[in-house]
Amino acid sequence: MTSPAASPLPPATRALTPVSKVLRLCLHALLFGLLALAAGRAVADSAPRAGWVIAACAVLAAVYVGGVRAPAVHSSPRAGALWLTGLGAAWAALLVASSDGLWIAFPLYFLELHLLRLRWGVAAVAVTACAAIGGYVAHSDAVTPGAFLGPLLGGAVAVATVLGYQALYGESERRRELIEELITTRAELAAAERSAGILAERERLAREIHDTLAQGLSSIQLLLRAAERALPQGAPALEHIGRAREAAQDNLAEARRFVRALTPPDLEHGSLAAALERLCAGVPGPRVHFSLSGSPRVLPTPYEVALLRIAQSALANVVRHARAGRAEITLTFMDASVTLDIVDDGHGFDPASVAPGSSGAGDGGFGLPAMRSRAETLGGLFTVESDPGQGTAVAVTLPLPLEHAEPLQPLQPLQPLDRAGHPDAVEAL
Repeated sequence: MTSPAASPLPPATRALTPVSKVLRLCLHALLFGLLALAAGRAVADSAPRAGWVIAACAVLAAVYVGGVRAPAVHSSPRAGALWLTGLGAAWAALLVASSDGLWIAFPLYFLELHLLRLRWGVAAVAVTACAAIGGYVAHSDAVTPGAFLGPLLGGAVAVATVLGYQALYGESERRRELIEELITTRAELAAAERSAGILAERERLAREIHDTLAQGLSSIQLLLRAAERALPQGAPALEHIGRAREAAQDNLAEARRFVRALTPPDLEHGSLAAALERLCAGVPGPRVHFSLSGSPRVLPTPYEVALLRIAQSALANVVRHARAGRAEITLTFMDASVTLDIVDDGHGFDPASVAPGSSGAGDGGFGLPAMRSRAETLGGLFTVESDPGQGTAVAVTLPLPLEHAEPLQPLQPLQPLDRAGHPDAVEAL
């Protein structure tokens, strides 16, 4: 019965539910019952206009059924208004023929409130009530207060009922949407946690492979090369040592491929500097600038992962807690170390107030223990400088491994000792 375009309710609240279907059936039953009552009383009382009453009831029933079955009435405000006009004309004819037509006003109230906008529906209810009062007065010799109070109270009850039902239905729909949003959010959080767990496990495996397997194979290569140099020319064991060293070299290369494959997605398509620059560009809220100092070098995967994660954690807390307008990230390459600095102009906090082992700092959520643990795991130094109202500076310094640091002296004199023609032993690390 409700027109989606004409109803004051949002589209989601206008969908038919079991409750609304029952109400529609009750409305149909009420209208046809009242029509049958009016026609039956006219026949039973042998009223002079019994034929007119029956004809008016039949016309009103036919117009009602036609509107209920017409799709345009439910989709077009204009068609709904025309249908109500037809019903009103048929009801007016019944009201002229019999005072019993007064009771048809009550189901008409609900139709008008459902098919018309609220202000027009209330106006139509008022007009219908006045017509009902006029019809009763025209057929009655004595005017009583009930002739006025009945239609008016019926209209007020109809308006209150419809408004109350719409309010309850709207609240129910808002709760349904909230539940759907919570379910969606829970699914997103589960996916985010699963993704974070996968990334953390990838980082752990990459670190373990690099720190154990790769370093162990490098050590094996060094020992085999030392054994080669210690044996005299033509020793039978040289051939076996050479094959063992080649196998160690191949497995070391394979281990390094595993480490690269386990690199976080942010580092898959570029250097650490490029990943940090993309991170700064994607931060919502404060302006974040990235700068690079020194000569960039390729770092071990655990170093790049640790520095990227520390930058992500620090920037996340700048956005959430620092209320900063600007932040600066600086990546500095030096001869024997690499330094990452994150500075913001936020409200700052007191680092001394952060209890050891807590998960937050200041207003809760700086992640100091996690960042410090990443740095110290690689033998680095992690520092935080901040004061309330003075901003925050986070600095992490990691010592570079020998193969990634600037060589102090050339290693060419060692090359002639390598009979197999492989790079120097230092490069195998």
